[in-house]
Amino acid sequence: MKKLLIFLFATLFLFALVACGTAGDEDQTADKGNASEETEETTDEGNQEEDSEASEQEPVKLVIGATSVPHAEVLEKAKPLLAEKGIEIEIEVYQEYVFPNDDLENGTLDANYFQHIPYLESQKEEKGFDFVNIGGIHIEPMGIYSKNITSLDDIKEGTAVIMSNSVADHGRILSLLEREGLLTLDDSVEAVDATVQDVAENPLNLEFVTDVDAGFLPEFYDREEDSLVAINTNYAIEAGLVPTEDALILEGAESPYVNVIAARAEDKDKEALHTLVEVLRSEEIQTFIEEEYKGAVVPVSE
Repeated sequence: MKKLLIFLFATLFLFALVACGTAGDEDQTADKGNASEETEETTDEGNQEEDSEASEQEPVKLVIGATSVPHAEVLEKAKPLLAEKGIEIEIEVYQEYVFPNDDLENGTLDANYFQHIPYLESQKEEKGFDFVNIGGIHIEPMGIYSKNITSLDDIKEGTAVIMSNSVADHGRILSLLEREGLLTLDDSVEAVDATVQDVAENPLNLEFVTDVDAGFLPEFYDREEDSLVAINTNYAIEAGLVPTEDALILEGAESPYVNVIAARAEDKDKEALHTLVEVLRSEEIQTFIEEEYKGAVVPVSE
């Protein structure tokens, strides 16, 4: 009987030890689980903070369409300044005037930089583009050139005046000829809107050729040596001409034909685009334009 009691007591004692041990293990497991969950939560929060910081540091990317000279060159110069402000630009270079607006319309570009205000407005009216002018950057004074004619007094009767097929430039060119007393425009028409049909007086019977693509004007300058050829400054520079030295007639810096950053109307408040304009109007970029193009391209600040 005594041995039986001792055996029962020992069994109960062992059972109690096992139960206590199991409870301790469960507590430790629970503690480890809680610690693990806290670690995971801390890690998740850390990852979220890192992702947030990485997102804040990622540059905003803009794809800008531009003609090669001077627009693409100016944008290249502005790249490091824009990078400091968190903006990365990709420059798509065009040789034709038509495609940058088509690509802006279809979303290939975020903005373009190649056209002056009258051309932009004529394209909007003609093609229905819903574009806005984000800001003016520079003026490219239009020049009239000739291989053989070196003085206005040498212009003979019937001389051809060759200009691009961009009607938006016709009033600009005719105004230059009027300024030099070579013709007179109808008073009822604004100079910016004038066409060859608005020439009221043409004492030298100048012949107007208006069906040439702007990019081919330098070729006509080389080939039609006794003609007057109105060449856009960007194409003149590409052809090795120095507008301030080689142009027979050159537009002044007061020109209203300001080259602008154009964008879709839906992006008119896009901060990165306005920062782009601010950088292109900065003192560093304006100084670059003045020194690089020596008056052939004139920066604007408004």
